[in-house]
Amino acid sequence: MSQSAPKQRPATVTPGPRIHSSSILLRFMKQWDVQLMVIPGVILVFIFSYLPMYGVITGFMDYNLFTGSRIWENPWVGFKHFEAFFNAPEFERLIRNTLVISLLKFFIGFPAPILLALMLNEVRHMFFKRTVQTLTYLPHFLSWVIVAGLTMSMLSTENGSVNMLLKSVGLINEPVNFLGMKEYFWSILISANVWKEIGFNSIVFMAAIAGIDPALYEAADIDGASKFKQIFNITLPSIMPVVIIFMILAIGNLVNAGFEDILLLATNPVLRPVSDVIDTYVYRVGLGTHRYSYAVAIGLFKAIVSVTLLTIANYMARRSGNSLW
Repeated sequence: MSQSAPKQRPATVTPGPRIHSSSILLRFMKQWDVQLMVIPGVILVFIFSYLPMYGVITGFMDYNLFTGSRIWENPWVGFKHFEAFFNAPEFERLIRNTLVISLLKFFIGFPAPILLALMLNEVRHMFFKRTVQTLTYLPHFLSWVIVAGLTMSMLSTENGSVNMLLKSVGLINEPVNFLGMKEYFWSILISANVWKEIGFNSIVFMAAIAGIDPALYEAADIDGASKFKQIFNITLPSIMPVVIIFMILAIGNLVNAGFEDILLLATNPVLRPVSDVIDTYVYRVGLGTHRYSYAVAIGLFKAIVSVTLLTIANYMARRSGNSLW
């Protein structure tokens, strides 16, 4: 009986250091056309967003404008300006107005462009569809000075179109000063914001809807699904990643109730109890009275709250598999 030869173990090869196929410079050269488009944006963000962050330290000083670039000569005061803001008589009112206006913009202004995109997606007459799209996104390119002027003209007590319409149908006998009454301000502000931004914000959702496979709708038609069922079972789930990303960004901006719109529409001091938010307060008290360190401290507080909200929203969205990071 012959004895079989022992099996030889295959020789193991010790992997050496991984050799990168291309260096960073080589990858950059391969993408030079894309990089050339990105670099100007990166430079602008660095100059206008990162370099000014050096001035954040003035929030912990009694900054004097006449010291110029010699910032370190200003006396350090620690959290003095933060404590002054938290103890200010207006603090509770500012936080309430900021949160209420931000939440109204979120719950009304955020779903509005989604609803518009869903409705336009069902329109089959292309001329009407393009006309509506054009008319709805054009207000985005108007400055808030123009939008506020149009709003004031429409709501004016002297020949304002809204008061004239209400009088013609018999709802009022005398003109109503809408921009002089606190109970109407939030409705006017949110309506102006929605009118200005609904069309432009719907472009992203229209693009996401256009990327849905038409075969899904064809299969749904064969199964007898109605348009509403197709929207809830096909369209909304398909664009949900885009919706979640925009929702995360919107939650991160909950402490940014707005500045230009409120400043221009709330020119009447009577509206200050319902219109005064953190940004307008910083402009009026911090910059208007040259309390620059106080203004920087409030801005830093806002930034910390925004980053915290953004992180929490991103953590919650990560469970659904859609997040910013």
